[in-house]
Amino acid sequence: MRFWATPPIHGVLRPTVVHPADFTYKLPDNVSHAEGAMVEPLAVGMHAANKAAIKPGDVAVVTGAGTIGLMTALSALAGGCSQVIISDIVQPKLDLAATLGSIVPVNVSQESLLDVVHDLTDGWGADIVFEASGNERAAAGVFELLCPGGRVVFIGMPGGPIPYDVVTAQTKEARVEHIFRYAHVYPRALALMAGGAIDVKPLITDVFPFQEGVRAFDFATRMPSTSVKAQIELGEC
Repeated sequence: MRFWATPPIHGVLRPTVVHPADFTYKLPDNVSHAEGAMVEPLAVGMHAANKAAIKPGDVAVVTGAGTIGLMTALSALAGGCSQVIISDIVQPKLDLAATLGSIVPVNVSQESLLDVVHDLTDGWGADIVFEASGNERAAAGVFELLCPGGRVVFIGMPGGPIPYDVVTAQTKEARVEHIFRYAHVYPRALALMAGGAIDVKPLITDVFPFQEGVRAFDFATRMPSTSVKAQIELGEC
């Protein structure tokens, strides 16, 4: 897999670019360029939702309310989940998550995620746990949140090896999936955006004109907790 702006490939901050047709998708007329730029992170969440084999009415947990965690929550709801519980320690991101649909935010610095999951599922546990934080402690605790026969999808990348509770996973007969980015989900992502099933606009929190591109990159290196996704707007070409 090769990506622009991922070494050794340069980025594409320019008006035009030549790109292989097989990997190029036309934006629907009612999807803006700003929304189109969000398809890549959305594709990660959609790939995770596909791996989870969601059944209508499932309850899911997403650990981590960053860009990918929020995209995963939106994808889980679009895929048929009745409710998503999302956890983080950054309150502004949790506040934003609560406005995006049937999402219950949990600040794990203030309350127990396990208690909230048990309260909302009558002690049964979540059908699906998406680990999107990359936090080693969160990744090590996914199975305790899960119901018997549930599914875990690892999305985030911890900085090193994590404890893996084999016995709990065995007794619950958990199914575990892993993802690395995505696989041919752009067409479905665009279709869901065009049809209104997924709205990514609230996640575009900061926009910079092209002339202020350097300031935009400086901003991105120390984004405030209220920011989710910053974009550089190219304008008319």
